Amino acid sequence: MRITVAKPFKAKNVNQIILRTLTLATLGLFLCAGSAQASNPVRNDLDTTSASKRKIAKTAFSPKRKLATRVVAAPTKPSFGALAGLHGAHDVLSLKSSVALVMDQDTHEVLLSKNEQAVLPIASLTKLMTGLIISEAQLPLDEILTISDGDVDVEKGSSSRLRVGTQLSRKELLHLALMSSENRAASALGRTYPGGLSEFVGLMNAKAAALGMRDTRYVEPTGLSSKNQSSAHDLALLVNVASSDPLLREYSTSTGYQVEVGRRKLQYNNTNALVKNPSWEIGVQKTGYISEAGRCLVMQAKVAGRKLIMVFLDSAGKFSRIADAERVKRWVETIPAKTSVIQPNISADDAFFQQLAIK
Repeated sequence: MRITVAKPFKAKNVNQIILRTLTLATLGLFLCAGSAQASNPVRNDLDTTSASKRKIAKTAFSPKRKLATRVVAAPTKPSFGALAGLHGAHDVLSLKSSVALVMDQDTHEVLLSKNEQAVLPIASLTKLMTGLIISEAQLPLDEILTISDGDVDVEKGSSSRLRVGTQLSRKELLHLALMSSENRAASALGRTYPGGLSEFVGLMNAKAAALGMRDTRYVEPTGLSSKNQSSAHDLALLVNVASSDPLLREYSTSTGYQVEVGRRKLQYNNTNALVKNPSWEIGVQKTGYISEAGRCLVMQAKVAGRKLIMVFLDSAGKFSRIADAERVKRWVETIPAKTSVIQPNISADDAFFQQLAIK
């Protein structure tokens, strides 16, 4: 019997067999997977990967939504009039000003009166008295004055285009103070007055007393201090006098004014939009605002052939003092003028003062 002994496999052949077996198995799995995917409508890995890439790309290049930021305005400081409850008073025109007085300058007839005796801060209405003192002093209007550190507002921290060191004539500073309510201009006018600021403020109070402004007090010439206070009754007396001053009439009602400061030309405009309105004939005017005073306005204007003195204090909104003036104008245009009897042997101005003094 022949016995045949099998020859052992060489390592090389074993490796080839294993490699071949693994290759065939892998090929079989690939073919099975391909067959399964062909019969299955589900998207393949390539599509899924592409979709993921598209999604990532869209996310990467899409602008991010900005979260809405809610800006909360700082609460407005209430005016003295609001704190005193004056806004609760009603009038026939539903004015937004808590204090108002409208008077015929010639006949002295009071057409409208609302809290006219209330004493409140008057803000830049102060500058009307500042201008009156300067005008009546007849100081050289061409004299050059310099803005100093003493004119910078430390009361409210308000800004100004008149830098420290700016040099302008007294005439230019007076114009800016009355027309555009320039605080540093008004401060410089008082500070450079002969005798200094304290002398000037003393003259302001003396003039107020001479006019019968019993409820009026000034502590500085700009109106930035809430200690500058008056009533509608007193301010009507001031407007009556100021309306006869040519310089105050011209400067307070000009629509715009330009000054040269070094190489710069500064354009200023009137703070009262009504001076540009052709339907208004304004003789003298002044606006004012600080939070303690609210929006203020005084005017002498001709309406329906009548010269009226208007005083609006502590108006609640930014444009409400102008709207109140417009309401009064439309109302006066619908009512007939009355003739009042002026006592004999006294001037019209004296009668005017007496009319207000008895209130």
